[in-house]
Parts: sequence; C-alpha cells; structure tokens
Amino acid sequence: MDEGDGLADMETVTVELHTETVAEIENIAFECHRDNREAAIRDLLDEWLKSREE
Repeated sequence: MDEGDGLADMETVTVELHTETVAEIENIAFECHRDNREAAIRDLLDEWLKSREE
C-alpha cells in the first residue's frame, strides 16, 4: 500500500495559528523531530485532544 493511498478521500481542514503557536511548533520541531513540523503539529494536536478529554 502506498503512503498516499486513501488521502484523496480525507477531508481538508485549514487552520489559522497565532504567532506564539507557530513559534511553539518551530521549537518542538527543532528540539524533538529533526525540524519535522508535521510531527510537531501532531504532538500539539494530540496534547490538545487529550486536554479536552479531561
């Protein structure tokens, strides 16, 4: 299975971020994910989702 399989069926979401949030993404990407911003965004999204469960 190719990495892109099924992505065409996924919903697209546009998010507007505050400057502070972008800076936090950059910091997490640099410190934890070898400059991988997508991984940093997944981390922050995971934290946010977990905080909503509480």
